[in-house]
Amino acid sequence: MATQAIDFPADTRPVPTVAPYNPGKPLKRDWGSAWRALRRLMANGDDTVQVFRIMRALNADASQKGYRKLIATREGGRIAYERVELAERFGDRAWLDSLPEGTVGAAYRAFLDRTGFSAAGLADISTTDYDPDAVVVEHPYTWFGRRERDMHDIWHTLTGYTAEEHLGELCLVAFSYAQTGGLGWAAIAGMGALKSLSTTKSTAVLRAVWEGYAHGRRAAWLSGEDYVTLLAEPLETARRRLGIAEPVLYHQAQAMLAGKGVQAI
Repeated sequence: MATQAIDFPADTRPVPTVAPYNPGKPLKRDWGSAWRALRRLMANGDDTVQVFRIMRALNADASQKGYRKLIATREGGRIAYERVELAERFGDRAWLDSLPEGTVGAAYRAFLDRTGFSAAGLADISTTDYDPDAVVVEHPYTWFGRRERDMHDIWHTLTGYTAEEHLGELCLVAFSYAQTGGLGWAAIAGMGALKSLSTTKSTAVLRAVWEGYAHGRRAAWLSGEDYVTLLAEPLETARRRLGIAEPVLYHQAQAMLAGKGVQAI
């Protein structure tokens, strides 16, 4: 990575274990923890644990609001009643392999094969800091939170933002902030875009991140989709139906970064 004028040294202080809590009550925002995790993430953009620390510190009642929005719709009420665990569904390789070429599921399958990622792996990372007694499984809000976590890589597939680079993640977190209102997504997108100005000596990443936010604002609410049905839908049909636009500025920023031989952060 190129030398930067803005330096975010890693914070090596230990992170407290997450104690048991009541998921029915919104978490209070913890700006100090968020800042420490942001510094760690900016020092190492591949440290996914920090993303979940930032979400936990800043997202407050985003899951509660999202769940209430979901059950306010007829289709969303059914989805919430059935309470499908997406990590389990997405981990069913036989089911994924049964989805025809050209579908969202086939593109997601290719994503998994290319990256080596898995829904189960992301789920494990998300509970890194938790006291064993703090993981509440049987609650509507925590089910919705897991659902949003597990949709992340499907959103990579739908939007075209590549997961194997910092630029793609920055654009998707900006898109996610527009979709969910979770302040943690905004913090990562904003800090990453700010750091990119000194890393790249260009505004291309900043403009691509803003494009991601704008696309998230214009797209349909992806958290309300039935993902079992969605994965069987042709990818381009799904993109058109959901109003997910082509990320033009993202591709321009990719080309700029490749030319300079640097990452976005």
